[in-house]
Amino acid sequence: MIARYAHLHTFPRVFLSLTGLRLAEFDDLAETVLLTYASREADRHARPDRQRAAGGGHPFSLDARDQLLLTLVWLRQYPTHEVLGFLFGISDSTVSRITARLLPVLADAGQATMRLPDPGRKHRRQFDELVRDLPELFVVIDSFEQRVQRPENRAEADTWYSGKKKMHTIKSQVVINGHTGEICDIAESVKGPTADITLLEDSQVLDRVPEGVGAEGDLAYVGIAKLHPQGLGATPRRKPRGQDRPPEDVAYNTAFSRRRIEVEHTIGRMRRYQAITQPDRQHRQGHTERVRAIGGLVNRQLHQRQLALAA
Repeated sequence: MIARYAHLHTFPRVFLSLTGLRLAEFDDLAETVLLTYASREADRHARPDRQRAAGGGHPFSLDARDQLLLTLVWLRQYPTHEVLGFLFGISDSTVSRITARLLPVLADAGQATMRLPDPGRKHRRQFDELVRDLPELFVVIDSFEQRVQRPENRAEADTWYSGKKKMHTIKSQVVINGHTGEICDIAESVKGPTADITLLEDSQVLDRVPEGVGAEGDLAYVGIAKLHPQGLGATPRRKPRGQDRPPEDVAYNTAFSRRRIEVEHTIGRMRRYQAITQPDRQHRQGHTERVRAIGGLVNRQLHQRQLALAA
């Protein structure tokens, strides 16, 4: 029970380490998320095919706030359900039920924080003259892979094996605002061997990019300009086959990489959540919801940082 809010909130630094959120950020999240959670629980209890009367059954020993706290600790630290149950004084099966019910709520809340850049807003960042021909307003597309448990069926297992990572993986694509670092979109998770450019095409996110907003990626996205409705796609310059890389290309790629610094920081923030970093133990179930929930938490952190800088 040492991880419940009544005890844990008296240790702010431990609270931050366990959840990734400061107390004020958690309270703000709880105010928004728990209203939706309560509404969904009411709908679940009132569904026509439910045999038990509303209010029937053994109640949760954790209140809604502690259930949210438990889910955040699970996303951040990714302990086993037995360990998490021990910390909160409940059974491992109760942990499973709580995370299964709260994760979709957090995923929807995270999705609600994601917006593609608004071309009408002013931007202050200055970029190297070497990349002056690229759009000032842009999003960066990137992906990452997480190791998963190997399926028992050999044929099925082969479809999840990533030759690049030399392991079975699941892949997530994120689209990030190049100016603010905020996450704009997270696609459905796919099998690890899926090519990045194929995942980008299937997600159709570029069709939703506002006019005048560029899209950039690393060398895995060569050909992105053909997918962008206005042809405003860009990647680093490739090394000529059998030749040394020209000095001007080295300088251009360096300047191009500097445009991505906010993006790399955002991905780093996401990967601190161990539920999408450690080997997956959920048999690839609910992976998209996990990534979107974490994306929303990171966006909240970035928004609070911007407010603090503006104050």
